[in-house]
Amino acid sequence: MSQTVVIIGGGVAGLSAAGRLRDFGYDVVLIEKESQVGGYVKNWYKVFPDFTPGSEIVDRLKQDLRGTEILTDCSVEKIEGDAPNFRVITSTGKEIAANAILVATGFRHFDATFKEEYGYGLYDNTITSIDFDAMLKQKQVRTAAGKIPKKVAMVHCVGSRDQQVNNNYCSRVCCTNSVKVSISLKELLPDCEVFSLYMDIRVFGRGYEELYRQSQEEYGVQFIRGRLSEASEQNDGSLLLRVEDTLTSRPMRLTVDLLVLMVGMSGNSELSEVAGLKTGVDRFYETAHQQYANNASHRQGIFLAGTATGPKAIVESITDGRSAAADIAGFLATSARMTEGNGSSQQRFPTMELSNLGGRT
Repeated sequence: MSQTVVIIGGGVAGLSAAGRLRDFGYDVVLIEKESQVGGYVKNWYKVFPDFTPGSEIVDRLKQDLRGTEILTDCSVEKIEGDAPNFRVITSTGKEIAANAILVATGFRHFDATFKEEYGYGLYDNTITSIDFDAMLKQKQVRTAAGKIPKKVAMVHCVGSRDQQVNNNYCSRVCCTNSVKVSISLKELLPDCEVFSLYMDIRVFGRGYEELYRQSQEEYGVQFIRGRLSEASEQNDGSLLLRVEDTLTSRPMRLTVDLLVLMVGMSGNSELSEVAGLKTGVDRFYETAHQQYANNASHRQGIFLAGTATGPKAIVESITDGRSAAADIAGFLATSARMTEGNGSSQQRFPTMELSNLGGRT
């Protein structure tokens, strides 16, 4: 008898989980609220540390979706029943019988308007890293007036490690993303001066430290350890930055043509009530156990993957999706054995290992 897994969220974690579950022989229904699968990654120019185009990653993951039922422009309105007999009701009115559910709904970008002192939404030449990536993809980095910028500043940790906006965590990718886009900018505009304003440089993955050094030694990116206290617009549209250099404990001023805010990740807990999921103090979904059941939720039969549980790099999200698929396969195998032993598909099974079951009963 076939078993069905519903995956909510078609980003790289959801796609990688779907492909692996199809390899295991399960029926998979992938629900994506946007018109296309791929999440944020499908729109990104190139990703660190090897500058692979985001679209290439998504296209490769989509190759493994053979036989997966994909519902786009669709969201989940209700989840009824319990494991292994869920009923998922979508915004289109479709009802899906599911033996297990994977929530891979990703993150939201931090809303930079909360940092009024940086001028996003007020000054034309203050933009976010999302805006800047789109410029790089089009190979058209320009000021609001259409001029080629001579000086660009990147501000790290916008909306991360910031008690004022109640985001105390590190978003894990902003430092390396800043290094990557700085190199891309210097390749596009070699004469442009690039400044990187950081609290601490946190580049921890394979090849990341080398990329950081390369940005300085080969491309001349200037790193300033300091906090931007305020940006103000001048008559010509350029921006005057007031920065505290935390290495020398001295204030400094810097005039730039473009100010790029490296926005962090914020929790996306839109399914917390629908799926009966718990969220942590960081507003990401809480797992059953942070060490040995990190893909299981507190609700039996509902699993979690990717940045739904916290900031991750792309490769980590892909790996996490495949890890969740393995946990789901273990859960479904246990469920099938117990169903056969009890002779009823409605039999409720007792508490078992969290890693096998996917939550507490």
